[in-house]
Amino acid sequence: MPAYRFEALDAAGKSQSGLLEADNAKAARAQLRSRELVPLAVLPVTMAAAGSAAARFTRRVFSGVGLAVWTRQLAGLVGSGLPLERALTALADEAEQPRQHELVAHLKSEVNAGSSFARALATAPREFDDVYRAVVAAGEQSGALGPVLERLADDLEQRQALRGRLLGAMLYPAIVSTVALLIVVILLTYVVPQIAGVFTSSKHALPALTVAMLAISAFMRHWGWLLLLLAVGGVAGLSVARRNEGFRERSDAAVLRLPLVGRLTRGYNAARFGGTLAMLAGAGVPILKALQAAAETLANRAMRADALDALVQVREGAPLAAALAGKKRFPGLLAMFARLGEQTGQLPEMLLRASAQLSAEVQRRAMAVATILEPLLIVVMGVVVMLIMLAVMMPIIQLNTWVK
Repeated sequence: MPAYRFEALDAAGKSQSGLLEADNAKAARAQLRSRELVPLAVLPVTMAAAGSAAARFTRRVFSGVGLAVWTRQLAGLVGSGLPLERALTALADEAEQPRQHELVAHLKSEVNAGSSFARALATAPREFDDVYRAVVAAGEQSGALGPVLERLADDLEQRQALRGRLLGAMLYPAIVSTVALLIVVILLTYVVPQIAGVFTSSKHALPALTVAMLAISAFMRHWGWLLLLLAVGGVAGLSVARRNEGFRERSDAAVLRLPLVGRLTRGYNAARFGGTLAMLAGAGVPILKALQAAAETLANRAMRADALDALVQVREGAPLAAALAGKKRFPGLLAMFARLGEQTGQLPEMLLRASAQLSAEVQRRAMAVATILEPLLIVVMGVVVMLIMLAVMMPIIQLNTWVK
């Protein structure tokens, strides 16, 4: 049954809006009149309406975690034998946010109109990416939509868990670095001039450390705005430059060559690539289409270019393992497990194991880096504050010596 978005007036003259289901617009107006509402506008939730709705959305309807939860709920309903239409109706009724209710109602109306679920999802590409739609399409074609949705929910949850652990590992060092920088700036621009400036009128020479700290303080007070402007301009310029695909691919390749960040970036992208490829291949998606979709999930453009080049080699008849082995930006573990999978006929399972091992390795390295950075940042902060305090205290000690 199609969904309609309406605007109406109640008996008190107040405006009301929302969604309702009816066979046609005339039946929708009749429903409104039966509720003692005067219909002002009744519009079908069509692809055009969805497009206009998407244009006014300031953010996505589903967050990463929200999409995983929604997919798990849908998988449970479909897996229990409930028809897709009734499962979508239940999820629309249980939606906590109006925008989510509207989106699910739109999907249900598309399915009721005869579209496949994957095609209905394609009307909201901002919410459901190519990988999501490809997995759903494969599940529909194989008649195993419920298990495929379960696998998709597992993948989304694992991806969110990995991202959350990486962010959690880097959050504390980032907070400590920010607070330390603010403290140093305050000390240099306010505390040091206030205290050490008292001794500048003395005829005696100030200690070298104090002179250097006063010079740094003066530079920060007079030219700090310029440094901030240059930093903001540099970030903005880099952001604009990265819109060029050639520059972005070169800069991403440079990131992969960094000693520590490069290994984390390579491992994270390879784990995501392997996991996505395993999920698509396990759902029955053809290997070429699966490779294309998995390559598009890679945030690092250099690794994406390698994955697309591997796709060309596979299309020309090369084994997947041989194509990946020739790409040095991908960890050798991925090619090794792909070779085992091709030899045993268990490619999805082997790729999933490779993805799990790569994810565990990325988490281990991230936690090790965070463990080293935490005390290192504290030590550096202590040394900087000690130098500033010495710059302030040395003239006082020197003055005390002169008085004696």
